[in-house]
Amino acid sequence: MTPFPFAYRSIKAVVILALAALLCGFTFRNAGPPESHYADYNNAKPPRGNTVTVCHAHGCQKQESFTFRNADIRDLAVLMDYARTSDTPDQERRAIAHAIGWMERRVGPVTGTANDRASLEFMNASGQLDCVDEATNATSYLLILQRNGLLRHHSVIRPFSKASLFQWPHMAAMIKTRRSGQVYAVDSGVGPNGTNPSIILASKWYINDGNAAPARAPVPSRPIASMTNQPSIRTQRSDNIGMLVEQILRDGGSPYPIR
Repeated sequence: MTPFPFAYRSIKAVVILALAALLCGFTFRNAGPPESHYADYNNAKPPRGNTVTVCHAHGCQKQESFTFRNADIRDLAVLMDYARTSDTPDQERRAIAHAIGWMERRVGPVTGTANDRASLEFMNASGQLDCVDEATNATSYLLILQRNGLLRHHSVIRPFSKASLFQWPHMAAMIKTRRSGQVYAVDSGVGPNGTNPSIILASKWYINDGNAAPARAPVPSRPIASMTNQPSIRTQRSDNIGMLVEQILRDGGSPYPIR
């Protein structure tokens, strides 16, 4: 029989560890490639070629198919080149933020998600996205960028979520720098459809890990310009990128929470 004092000390230690975990926060991260994430949520489908399954209605309860045309991929390449001011990982993250904002606006009118608001909308689930929908869709968009050779300094990894005793679980897409191995959260749930996502070190995102330095609140950028009737600044073609590129040139330095 285990002596009572020893059993008491063991139980006390377990309770202390559990409380510490709750206070410091949990990180829920599954192993495997990013494509393995999809089956966990109503059998959502990873991208096939340039076709994505767009999740909405909370937890991928509703799914719509959308195919990015070759012209869309060319526009994304031009957009990302305009958005970055140098060939560095931090500037690529800035370009990624602009690209995902553009992709959301491109997809929204077709999939019924154009009026998605920030955070949750329990009273009107259809067309609204929770963090699972946002993380899944952003992962799909990132995989499209990666498969088309538009990510030079980052690779796409599986989304993960964080929670603590005082904060709801929250999920985001994740990318990893190829050279340093640093992981960044790509959180597209900080603003309405078409707003550039927050991109921030995963250790500082949502709930700080351990002694990580505090990060600034992920304030979203302004929504991108309307894609209809846009004047083009390029001579060859395109009516859906000109004003956005002009906005990027006006912005100068990055106003986004991108580290």
